[in-house]
Parts: sequence; structure tokens; C-alpha cells
Amino acid sequence: MVLSLRCLALSLLGIIPVLIWPTTATVWWCVLTLVGIISLDLLTAASPRAVSFTREIDSSVRLDESAHSALIVHQLGRRRLRGSVRDGWQPTAGAHPVQQNLDLPPGESRRLTMTLTPSRRGTLNTRVVTVRSWGLLGVAGRQVTHPAPGRITVLPPFRSRKHLPSRLARLREMDGRSAIQTRGAGNEFDSLRDYVRGDDVRSIDWRATARRQDLVVRTWRPERDRRVVIVVDSSRTAAARVQNETRFDTGIETALLLAALAQSGGDRVEVLAFDRQVRARASSTTKGSLLNHMVTALADVEPRLLAADWTQVPVEVSRVARQRALVVLVTSLDAGALQEGLFPILPQLARHHQVLVASVADPELAELSNQIDDPGSAFMAAAAQRSQLDEAGLVQMLRHAGADVVQAAPTHLPTAVADTYLRLKSAGRL
Repeated sequence: MVLSLRCLALSLLGIIPVLIWPTTATVWWCVLTLVGIISLDLLTAASPRAVSFTREIDSSVRLDESAHSALIVHQLGRRRLRGSVRDGWQPTAGAHPVQQNLDLPPGESRRLTMTLTPSRRGTLNTRVVTVRSWGLLGVAGRQVTHPAPGRITVLPPFRSRKHLPSRLARLREMDGRSAIQTRGAGNEFDSLRDYVRGDDVRSIDWRATARRQDLVVRTWRPERDRRVVIVVDSSRTAAARVQNETRFDTGIETALLLAALAQSGGDRVEVLAFDRQVRARASSTTKGSLLNHMVTALADVEPRLLAADWTQVPVEVSRVARQRALVVLVTSLDAGALQEGLFPILPQLARHHQVLVASVADPELAELSNQIDDPGSAFMAAAAQRSQLDEAGLVQMLRHAGADVVQAAPTHLPTAVADTYLRLKSAGRL
């Protein structure tokens, strides 16, 4: 049983006769009258149990976008149901409106629609629907909660998609002149041409020479089908928030843009979310769209509050890339985590692969280091400068160990990593 604000108003009105005639009979008369009204309303209210539900909902939606959810209510009872229906979506689903009024005659159905605007990535659930049925006077009612499970998967937003066309244009331009500007002879056949003094005699194509009765040599270009392995750190350091999003979410954006660009460049891409074990995996060799596989695999992954076991990374990389590959480690420049985990295995990894370490830089550190207005802000500025010096030292150590380092703000890290990939590919270092 539930009571409305009308019941409270009637109770306040019932106090007036008691104040005017403060007798026992007056009190009992007011109490019995209120109980009678409530009982009458309960008797006239339709049963909230005599309903059934059917859900219609999108299976997935990208973060920052909206989806539609429909709840079809079927009236199975004999009375007209006047009340409300409240769907039990969790708050991060952003359901609107959460509660809707309902006037449903016997044997009919109503379609209640709502808009979902999720505020976080992952699988969002609703398990119950609460139906409230009011009587004729709207003073009292009956309420029942029904099981009605539903779910929707919120995918990563891929906000950096807008930068993909410009990088693809640079990639096409680079492919057009790669035969001239790329270092080394390469190992993928390109074309045949006449022999010129100074050419390597090992490049002579003797069959073509016999056909043309003139020396012909093969030209080569760097192999296009390279491996790109992207490892997104999902350990405790990835849970830190920079500019209203976690480092892990920025890592997902970086991985999506780089994977889309590398696949368009003819490279084979492997993506891993890793802390002490592989939490998610996606590969361009799997049938279907690589980006779809990535967003689906990474949607439910959240950073774990434990330290990453970097000793397992060379093992995981060797499983997907036996030849030389570009290994992109998206992690944070945390001195304790890197010195204990990454630095011991980095020389071994850099000996066999081209290693790129991508990290999120906190723009607030630069702002704090320049704000010296009072003694308190001076201490904050000193701490910020100390953090910047520590990060600069880590960058130098990573480069000394053989890795390239990219550090940028969350909004610029995906494009910075994509530009570094293009530079490495143009220089023939992949």
C-alpha cells in the first residue's frame, strides 16, 4: 500500500475538527473517516500484479549518443489501471523520463518510450519495473515490482574519428612516394626496370633479361604487411582521471585511431588490454570490421586496482608477432610502476621490435607550475615542477632503453601517436 500527498492533505484537514471540538468522539470520527477513504481507494484500485511487459531496446549505443527503449505494458486484469510505471535503469543509463503515468483499460496495451543517454562505458542493466495503481480518489494505491530484465552495451565513443581522414590522406601521399624516400632496399617486389651502372647485381632478373636481351633489375619496396601490436594498460595507474576521463579511456581512443590507420596502411593489427592478464583482445585477421571487434571487446573492460605484470608482455607479443613489429604500449609515466615492471623487459622488447610508449600528460601540471601568487600556490608550483622533472627523466630513460616516447594531453594523444606511426612508416623503421 502507498499513500499520496492527498492523504496527507486529508489528514491535516481532519485535525481541524479535533482542534475545534477536542473530544474523544471527534478524534475517532476523524480517524475512522480517513481509514474508510483509504480502504475505499484501495478497493477501487486495479491490481498492479495483473500486468505483463515486453521490452524493445537497442543492443548497443556509443557513449555520448542516445538510444531508445520501449516498454510495452499489457493489462491482464478486469479493472482500469490508473497509476504510474517506473523502469529500474541504473542512474548512469541516463533514462528519461524515469517514471511515466499510465491509464490502461482492461485487455489493452500501452507503449511507453524513454531515451537513454549513458554517462559511462560498459553494459548497463535494468532488472525490475515498478507498477503503482491508484484508486478513484488518488489517496491510496497498491504497488508491485515485477522482474523485467533488459540490457544495453555502451561502446567507446571514438571521438578521434574526425582526425582519421586527414591521416589517411597523408598515408596515401606517403605511399605514392615511398619507393623514393624510404630507406633501404626493402623486401617486397615492386617493379622491373633497366639496369643502371651501380645497381646491385643480386637484383638482376635473369629471366626478364633473357626475354628482353638486355639487363633488367628488380626494384623493391619495404614490406607493407607489417605487424602493429597495441597494448593498452588496464592496471591501477590507468584508473587515474585526467580532464574528466580515465587514462584507460584515452588509451582506447588512441588504440582505435591507430588501429584504423594501420589497417588502412596494409598492416596487421593486434590490440590487447592488459594488466596481469589479457582482459580483451581484437585482431584485424578476424572476420568482420576491426573497429567493431575493438569497441565490443573493450566496452566492458575497466581498470583493475593492481599493478601491471610487464614481464608477460614479451610473451603476449611473441604469440601474435613472430617477426619484427611496432609495439605500442599505452601506459602512464609512473616511476614506481615503470622501474619495477617495464624497464627490466624493455631492452629485450626493443631488441626485437620497434617500441613506442604513449602516455597521457596532465595539462594541469603546466598550469600549476606557472601559478605563483602566494606561498600556498608556490608549494603547489614546486610540486608540479617536480612531477614534470620526474616525467622528463623517465622519458629520457625510456629513450635510452630504445623506445620512442609520445606524451600529450588526452585530446591530443591519439593524433600524436598516429603522426608518430606515419613518421616511422615513412622512415622505414617498421
